[in-house]
Amino acid sequence: MSTAHLLDRSIGSTLPAFKTAQDVLAFEATPYAERVAVNSTYAALQAGAAVNPNAPAIQFLAQPDPDASPQVLTHDQFMFRVTQAANMFHALGVGPNDVVSFLLPLLPQSFITLFGAQAVGIANPVNPLLAPHQLLEILRAAHTKVLVVMGPTPGSDIWEKVQEIRDQLPALKALLVVNGITDAARGEFNLDELLAQSPGDCLLSGRMIQSTDTAGYFHTGGTTGTPKLVRHTHGNQVYQAWGLRLTMPIEPGGVVLFGLPLFHVGGALTQGLAVLANGGSLVVLSPAGWRNPVAVQNVWRLVERYQPALWGGVPTVLAAALSVPVGDADVSSIRVASGGGSAIPVAVCKTYAESFKVPVLEVYGMTETSSVHVMSYPDRPIRLGSVGHPLPYSQVRIVKVDGQGSYAGDCSVNEIGVVAMSGPGVFSGYLSEKHNSGAFIETGWVNSGDLGRLDEDGYLWITGRAKDLIIRGGHNIDPMAVEEVFFQHPAVALAAVVGQPDAYAGELPVAYVQLKPGVSIETGELLDFVRQRTPERAAVPVRLTLIDPMPLTGVGKIFKPTLRLDAAQRMVTDLLADLVSPGALSVSVDTHEVQGHLITVRLTGLSADEYARVEPQIHARLDPLVMPHQVERSTP
Repeated sequence: MSTAHLLDRSIGSTLPAFKTAQDVLAFEATPYAERVAVNSTYAALQAGAAVNPNAPAIQFLAQPDPDASPQVLTHDQFMFRVTQAANMFHALGVGPNDVVSFLLPLLPQSFITLFGAQAVGIANPVNPLLAPHQLLEILRAAHTKVLVVMGPTPGSDIWEKVQEIRDQLPALKALLVVNGITDAARGEFNLDELLAQSPGDCLLSGRMIQSTDTAGYFHTGGTTGTPKLVRHTHGNQVYQAWGLRLTMPIEPGGVVLFGLPLFHVGGALTQGLAVLANGGSLVVLSPAGWRNPVAVQNVWRLVERYQPALWGGVPTVLAAALSVPVGDADVSSIRVASGGGSAIPVAVCKTYAESFKVPVLEVYGMTETSSVHVMSYPDRPIRLGSVGHPLPYSQVRIVKVDGQGSYAGDCSVNEIGVVAMSGPGVFSGYLSEKHNSGAFIETGWVNSGDLGRLDEDGYLWITGRAKDLIIRGGHNIDPMAVEEVFFQHPAVALAAVVGQPDAYAGELPVAYVQLKPGVSIETGELLDFVRQRTPERAAVPVRLTLIDPMPLTGVGKIFKPTLRLDAAQRMVTDLLADLVSPGALSVSVDTHEVQGHLITVRLTGLSADEYARVEPQIHARLDPLVMPHQVERSTP
């Protein structure tokens, strides 16, 4: 088997270059089905392990210390453990349509569980930072049969949350525990002990996995109501590993500093499966990954120690690393910087390009496309701010949608519309059929929910999330453009612009900024900086709030829903402040299953006469808002 591209039977000793659109079209003349050499993630991992079975696959660091010795699993050892896990799950009754969910930090067992579960059934990695009720909703929706969790551990509440919800999971047959005391009478078993009892030389199930078989469920979207579980086939996930070998320095013997969670496709597939299936090695930066602040503090010494050719992560990690002096660390191994998950500020891209003299390849995709679908190609001119072109055999269109969200035609060149995508990585639908309404523009074309445009050379430019769009008096404001201005200021570490409800304009832009460590600046001065550089007057934020820390998702994206709720709460509090004495009125804004969002105004300590005077005034001021509200009276 050629090591040029382990997962492609048609490529010889040299990978193709894609310098033009014609190069891609010529490559696509061979049908994808005739190229891809494996049907499953299990076979893809076998292909990667066959190159050099004794080379490291997983290098686990308990702490992200470049001087520490990692716990190493060679490719041969890792493949043996994955097979053991598959046989262990098979012995517990897991079949092709059964689900193994797991709540784990980044441990060697996490990778073994993920790919072992996919070899025999369906893997469902879940964010262990979620609240118990959110975990319950996801595990119920997935019909979890086996659950793998972290045992009682200082600094972790996974075990406590699982105890709260386990009896409410009707399909659960077994609970496997990493690092904990178990009780077989309660269906609890030690994961490592069961693994040790399972053979690892072949799959006892005898399963012949097809590319159309379901490999995993990944949760996405909101966590109120029935969770949205994206259904990936083995073919979807293999395509990710196949495609990135063509466009990234992911190759046999290559190393990636790994700190992304496995419940996110960027960690599980883009960096996890793609690296391992192509014979590379993952240096796991502690159980917390990049959420461990020491990982960022040591980033350049870790680069010097492990010599990765690819330096990549979510934009918040890329930006944070720039605050760490390189010093005398040898970072010459880096050939490419890359990031995705959300837009990379152009200022960050420029700094990497100028300081490290390497191309910055921005990637774009979503859980529904099995992660990366579009990216800047290394052999084509890079346009900072653009996410580039679709991977080979994938397509992108910019479309118009009507008021009901239905397809209403394609957009012209440089016309902003909704980004739609199709290709081998695109999923066939959510697990729950009710979520599939509006999920596809046309058959096979997923509705991304993002706004974007295609320029005259086919470069894709993401202009914002459709739901992030701020509409001020009928005028559309793209928050991303204003955020880019904030990032130009040297004091700004993170910035987000969201819409604040307004009785007159509908919405007004407001900004949240996290400053770099040790830096201070007056909000007025920073707003003046933005005002002078924002040509669109209506887009200048009407309020700036300094915040530390910025709310982030488990994968490091800025979590704008929290900021929107905070913006609404601040606005309503200010709007009603003159009605009663301080302390007599409080405001909360929360998500609501039916209303979407709900403002609650609580009045405390008012007499019946005072309440009768104030309540109608509150309604009069809040009625013009689109967001519904309620007034509650309580006694101190």
